[in-house]
Amino acid sequence: MRGGVLVRDGAIVAIGAVTGSDLPTDCVVVDCNGDVVSPGLIDCRAFVGEPGAEHRETIASATAAAASGGVTTIIATSETHPAVDDPAVVDFLQRRARDTGRVRVLPVAALTRGRDGSELAEIGLLKAAGAIAFSDGARSIASARLMRRALTYARDFDALIMHHCEDIDLAAGGVMNEGEFASRLGLPGIPQEAESIVLARDMRLVALTGGRYHAAIVSCRQSLDIIAAAKQDGLRVTCGTTINHLTLNENDIGGYRTFLRLSPPLRSEDERLALVEAVASGLIDVVVSDHNPQDVETKRLPFAESEPGAIGLETLLSAGLRLVHAEAIDLPDLLARMTIGPAKLLGLPQGRLAVGAPADLIRFDPEEPYVVDRDKLHSRCRNTPFEDARMEGRVKTTVVAGRIVHSAEVRSHDAVA
Repeated sequence: MRGGVLVRDGAIVAIGAVTGSDLPTDCVVVDCNGDVVSPGLIDCRAFVGEPGAEHRETIASATAAAASGGVTTIIATSETHPAVDDPAVVDFLQRRARDTGRVRVLPVAALTRGRDGSELAEIGLLKAAGAIAFSDGARSIASARLMRRALTYARDFDALIMHHCEDIDLAAGGVMNEGEFASRLGLPGIPQEAESIVLARDMRLVALTGGRYHAAIVSCRQSLDIIAAAKQDGLRVTCGTTINHLTLNENDIGGYRTFLRLSPPLRSEDERLALVEAVASGLIDVVVSDHNPQDVETKRLPFAESEPGAIGLETLLSAGLRLVHAEAIDLPDLLARMTIGPAKLLGLPQGRLAVGAPADLIRFDPEEPYVVDRDKLHSRCRNTPFEDARMEGRVKTTVVAGRIVHSAEVRSHDAVA
C-alpha cells in the first residue's frame, strides 16, 4: 500500500493518504521515494552488556547497533553481572537505557537467583519493578520440580517464562550439531534430543500448571512437532527461533569458523528448511537476533574452546530478507514475526502501524545491496556470522517515539511526520 504516516507527540495520528493540508506547518517531511515503511523491529533476545560486561557491549553501543539495523525495542537478557534478580538491577537498566540508549530497552529478569537454577527469584517484585519476562538466558532449568514451581508462581502474576531448552547432560561437551558433518570435522556433537526432551517435559508442566511459556529458541523439527501439539491442545505456549538458524546451516561452519559456534548449534539444511516453513506458517511466533557479543579472547580460539554466540542486531532484517528474496517467506510474514508477533507476546503497544500506536518506525529499501563490513558495525565486538556477506535491505531511517535515531539524511534530534 502506498501512502504516508503522520506522527505527532510520539504517536501515529494518521496512516494512508496523508495530504499537505493534514501537515502542521512546522513538521519535518521525509520523502521515502517508494521505500518500505514498517513498524520498528522488536528483538526478543539480545545481550546488552551492562552491568558487568561492558567490555563486550554497553547499552549505548547495543542501541546504536539496533538503530542501525531497524530494531526499535530490545528485550535485554538477564545474563548480566550481577544477574537481573533484584529490583535494583531492573531499575539500573531502565535508567541506563533512558540516559544512554537510542532505542527502547526492556529488561528480562532472571528466573532464579544468580541464574544458578536452584532458587526462584522474586517474580512478583521483579515484575512490579518493570521486568517484561523471566528467563535464565542460555541456562536451562534442569529441575522439573523447580520449573513446575516457576510456572505456578509466574501464572499467579500473569508473567511469561522464556526458557532455553537444553538437557545439560546430553549437551555436555558438544559444540555443534551431532551428525556426519561433526564426525568429519572431528568435533563432539549435540543431538536434537538435548533440546526436544526438555521442551517435551516443559509442555507437560505447562499443562499441569496453566502457566505462560515461551521456548526462546527452537532449532529442529522435533521441537516444532512438540510446539504444534501443545498449541493444538490449547496450551499457552509460543516459540521463537534465531535469524542464524533460519539462514545458515551446519555446513557454513566450514573451516571451523568460530563465529558460527552458537547455542543451540546450527542444524542440517533439512532442519533449517523446516524452521523456515514454520515461520511462514506462523507456528514460530517470533524471530530474534540472539545478539551475543564475544570478544577476541573468547572467539579467536580453536572451535571447541571458543564461546558460543554471534552479534546480530544490525543484520537481523537484512538476513531475513534473504528468505524473502528466495521466495521462502513473504515480506509481511517476516516482518510480523519481528514486530507484531513479539508485541503480542509481551503485551507491548508498539510493533504495529495503527493510529494511536507509538511512532516506532523504520524505512528501508528491501533490494538495496551492500556488503557487511565488520569494521563499520556499531557493536563493541565483531563476531558476526555474516562478515563480508552480500546483503540487501539497508535500513535508511529509524524512528523511536517520533524521533529519528538513525538516518544519514535527517539530524537525530528532529521529529518526523
